[in-house]
Amino acid sequence: MKIYKIFLLFLFISSFFFSAQSSQKILLDKLFDQLKKVDDFKTAQILEKKIWSVWHRHPSNNGLTEKLEFGAELMEYGSYDYALKVFDNVLVTDPKWSEAWNKRATVYFLMKKYTKSLDDIDKVLEIESRHFGALSGQARIFIKLQEYEKAIVSLEKALKFYPLFKSGKLLIPEIERLIKEESI
Repeated sequence: MKIYKIFLLFLFISSFFFSAQSSQKILLDKLFDQLKKVDDFKTAQILEKKIWSVWHRHPSNNGLTEKLEFGAELMEYGSYDYALKVFDNVLVTDPKWSEAWNKRATVYFLMKKYTKSLDDIDKVLEIESRHFGALSGQARIFIKLQEYEKAIVSLEKALKFYPLFKSGKLLIPEIERLIKEESI
């Protein structure tokens, strides 16, 4: 009887978790559908903020959301090593949360550990292929590494999901200019 109760409790908890993840995915799908169709920057920016808001909330664990916020705050104040430990802890608890990988990738970028950052960005994109923030970060690393064609590819991927993505629209012509200068 005790095993049966534990099994029922497990089913209840897992169904809650999958339900929360599912509702978050449905919301993101809806927001990305709108983002693809919008034709003005103001509306696009509002949708972008909503998407970031969803990404920053863990689907079922408020404690992880709070840890992510704490790590982001540490990062903002330049405490990269401590922020890295916080994000490592979050990822041990939930390695399927794309935004935790994205935040750790950002810390690695700020620490100039570009290979580690790119590895984490790959994880982000495995989980959430539409993550325009990760794609933009990937492009910025490729620019630093002078791999300009790869940078353009990353930004073009972001523009497929977010056609009015300001960062992509501004960076691509700049990268093309760098490629021309390099070939002279």
